[in-house]
Formats: sequence, structure tokens, C-alpha cells
Amino acid sequence: MREHFETQLDKLNNELILMGSFVEEAIARTVRALVEQNSEMAQQVIAFDEVIDAKEKDIEALCMRALLEHQLSARDLRTISAALKMITDMERIGDQAADISELTLALAGSTYIKKLEHISMMAEQTAWMVTEAVDAFVRRDLEMVQEVIDADDIVDSLFLNVRDDLLALIAEDIKNGSQAMDLLMVAKYLERIGDHAENIAEWVAYSITGIHRQSLSS
Repeated sequence: MREHFETQLDKLNNELILMGSFVEEAIARTVRALVEQNSEMAQQVIAFDEVIDAKEKDIEALCMRALLEHQLSARDLRTISAALKMITDMERIGDQAADISELTLALAGSTYIKKLEHISMMAEQTAWMVTEAVDAFVRRDLEMVQEVIDADDIVDSLFLNVRDDLLALIAEDIKNGSQAMDLLMVAKYLERIGDHAENIAEWVAYSITGIHRQSLSS
């Protein structure tokens, strides 16, 4: 029976890696669509959210089978419960990538009031965080977990840069207000994606140590 569970665990790891790659692709493509004002690509990201949702359901079913078929140790239970929490955060990241693409469609044809370098940097950072967090789960690596948690500070700092730039543009010309608010919402979605990636890392830490960081601060 243990051998069967180990096989399921290997499949779980592979499925989490695949879902993580889907999420990373969604982040990269949604920001590329925004920067390039590519409405077709934005529509593809919106449609791709269904693929991410389906993968969440596949992993959830795999976890439930493992719970029903085996008498698991405390460590194994933490692994399965952490995976279930992780896929919830990854699914929400997919939703937020789709939300950014909806804003891209609304901004189609507009001339941007500022370069989107900080927004692009936020996307790169958050995509890396997701991949690193999933790798940390597979490798059971607390050092990688900490790197992801620390990286959220970089995302937060970039968000503040975007916010301050956009507020300055509104102060300069009120006509910038509508687009500035849309771009600020894009940055806010990316900040939330960073928060979800941090959540994933914290659940990885819980699967390894049995301690969840939020429980320590409550």
C-alpha cells in the first residue's frame, strides 16, 4: 500500500509542476498581451483559465483518492492538505491573469500614458515565485520557500512604484485618470498574485515542518 501511495505522490508532484507551468504561462502571456496591446492573446489567456480550473479539479480528485485509499501518517496528511491549499491559490492566480486580460481588452487601441516596465517586472517576479514555490514542495526545500517569501517584498515595492507614477500622471493631467486607474488595477492584480505565491510557499513550509506561519502571527 505504501508503494501505491508513493506512486500517487509522484503523480501529485508532476501534476502540481504542470499546473504551476500553466499559471506561469498565464502570467507571462497576460502581461505580454497588455504590453503589446494584443487583444487576441488576451482572449486566449481568458479562455486558458478554464484549463487551469480543470487542472485544479484533477489534482483535487487525486488528493481525495489518496485520502480515501490510505491510512496516512501526519506528515503525509500535511503533504496532501498543503497540495489542496496550493492549488486553490494557483487557481486564483489564473483568475487574476484573466482579469488583467479583461483590462487589456478595455485598453485596446489606447496610447499608454507610461511605459509598463515596472508592471512587466512584477509579472516576471510573480511567475518566478510560483515556479520556485512548487519546486520547493517537490524538493521539500525550506531555503527555496524563504526565497519566495522574501521575493514578495520586491513585488510590493514595484507596486508602490507603479502607484506613485500613476498618481503623479493624474496630478499632471486629470485626463490621464481613467487609464491610470486601469493600469493601477493591473498592478494590484499582480500584487495579489504575489500574495498568492507567498501563500503557496507558506503551505509548502507547513507540509515540511507542520507549522503554518500565519498561525504564529495570529
